[in-house]
Amino acid sequence: MFGKLAADALGLSDIGSVIAPADYDKVDADDYVMHEDQEKIFFLIKSKSDEYCFTNKALIHLDGTSAASKKRMLHRYSYGSHPVSNVKLETAGTIDMDVEIKFQLGAKNFSIDVHKKHLEQVKDLYKALFRISELMHENEVALGLAKTSIELASTTLGRGQAGSAPLVETFKELNQAAFSWFLGAQQKYWVKDFGFVFERYLKS
Repeated sequence: MFGKLAADALGLSDIGSVIAPADYDKVDADDYVMHEDQEKIFFLIKSKSDEYCFTNKALIHLDGTSAASKKRMLHRYSYGSHPVSNVKLETAGTIDMDVEIKFQLGAKNFSIDVHKKHLEQVKDLYKALFRISELMHENEVALGLAKTSIELASTTLGRGQAGSAPLVETFKELNQAAFSWFLGAQQKYWVKDFGFVFERYLKS
């Protein structure tokens, strides 16, 4: 028991390692990457019980109950439906053997311990996740402005054309134009693939 307490105090209980790209096909998470849909692994952390696989489209988490158990639960957090936020990096103290990368995907909080020898690589992951969180916030604001803009334009145009055409036809035309315009704005600002961010910040 003393050994376990000492291990926990030093951060040795379940510290993850960063897996090299050449070994991605040797870990379990690779089996759940949707290669058929151009999904690609950009960063992978493996501990005794867990795997955290960052792809261009999602975080794939193989959640082990303990290092001694072979049972795992597969979780997939798509960036399109689980916004990245609250990205933090905690570096190692004097006696610590690990650093921590912390972030939130939707309502789910993550805190991943990684051996401090991988600090430089984790710094790059931090930058990529932080930039993704910034882009998501900027896109959310832009999409909100686009929605407000089309609603205002539709209201103004509708008032200006009142009485000049049958009401049903006017409504139909305005509705179709507004829907098409807003759909285009959503496709532009609702980004689901962040491969371009990972490619920029993660070193090979």
